[in-house]
Amino acid sequence: MARILVGTTDGIHEVGDSGRRAAIRHPGREVTAVSPEDNQLWAILDGREIWHTAGMTWWFHVADVLGLHATCLARTHAGVVVGSSEAHLFRVAGEGLEPVDSFDQAPGRERWFTPWGGPPDTRSVSEDDEAVYVNVHVGGILRSVDYGRTWRPTLPIETDVHKVLARPGRLYAASARGLATSADRGHAWTFHDEGLHAAYCRGVAVCGDSLLLSAAEGPRGRRTALYRGSLDGASLRHCGKGLPEFFDAHIDSPCLDAVPGGQLAAFGLPDGSVYASLDQGESWDLVASGLPRINSVLTLP
Repeated sequence: MARILVGTTDGIHEVGDSGRRAAIRHPGREVTAVSPEDNQLWAILDGREIWHTAGMTWWFHVADVLGLHATCLARTHAGVVVGSSEAHLFRVAGEGLEPVDSFDQAPGRERWFTPWGGPPDTRSVSEDDEAVYVNVHVGGILRSVDYGRTWRPTLPIETDVHKVLARPGRLYAASARGLATSADRGHAWTFHDEGLHAAYCRGVAVCGDSLLLSAAEGPRGRRTALYRGSLDGASLRHCGKGLPEFFDAHIDSPCLDAVPGGQLAAFGLPDGSVYASLDQGESWDLVASGLPRINSVLTLP
């Protein structure tokens, strides 16, 4: 049975594709992110604690991010890495965290910024084979092919990327300029906004033979919609079956997910609603509503 794990301001809620609910994990704790590792899970609790499972059921505390806010995490060839506020990267090492010093020395770091003048954040992490990609907001996408020993930029810093997603042979970036795709590990990029009502994109996911992308009219999430297209990023079409024409809030970067080689896709909205598709995004059903504010969505086969 397919599973949808929803990280919220009040624990992890498990929702089946038919709307079936399971017990809430970590009630009373804010869950920023949930990430898979084979048949195990990793999670960020209350913006600072890193937790892990044995067999997806028994959770245990691993480490704390001190003095910063943990924003994202992923199992990669560079280890289990945790992104944070102020655009730092940490690696789980035994029963603690160690800073990835090479990331702090990445070329161009001194020019990373945010539109409102605050410090940038590490926003998303993904990988394809040995290549690990980290998205900084705002600082583009950095790539490491040597297990995190060195990092190189792949996009101009000013591109304003909100999520990086690596899949075999192709790299995707949801950005303020639309969808960016690369077939050569980020050496060359193509931008797509054809078919979109607006180019400000936050979420991107791959489900089987389909690409899913969220787009809005700007950073406030006005007139947000979901799109579906081919894996090359072309032929994007508005997802309409089972969905309203527009939402009044972002389908945010960590809140859109799909089983890469399967049929299940899902997304969550800040108001606690969860929509799921069992046909690679062709049609959608509302499978949960009234959940606490949603921070992340993870789909599992």
